Amino acid sequence: MLSHHLQGALKDLKDLIQITNSDIQDIKDAKNDAQFNRLSIKEEKLKSFENKKAMIDHEISALMTKNPDKDLPQLLDEEQHASLGELKIELSNLREVNKHYAKLVLVVSNLYNTFLERLVPTEMQGYKKVASKDPSILEVRV
Repeated sequence: MLSHHLQGALKDLKDLIQITNSDIQDIKDAKNDAQFNRLSIKEEKLKSFENKKAMIDHEISALMTKNPDKDLPQLLDEEQHASLGELKIELSNLREVNKHYAKLVLVVSNLYNTFLERLVPTEMQGYKKVASKDPSILEVRV
């Protein structure tokens, strides 16, 4: 059962990496709708991974409880060791992809905030930014 959960967790991680790579490409191409459409899929994959990780933890805990005189490496077969190693690598890959995506999101966010600040000047009132009292920059005519 442990091997099954490990393989499922690996698939979820690979899917999350692929989705995030798609998000990176879409943010570069300014395709915001595609990113928002994938958000629910990404959340489902994340929940699925978290559930599988919990099951992996449970299975490992059960193995160690049944065999208190053995270390974990002695309880796992070669396939399980390989899967745990691959899981570690994929988690690292996901971390790097997410860092890259976060940098792009921050840059785009700053760009939009700068544009907004230039279009609608604001002033500080205490700790809050509010639109300037001089609305002459924007005029709407019907």
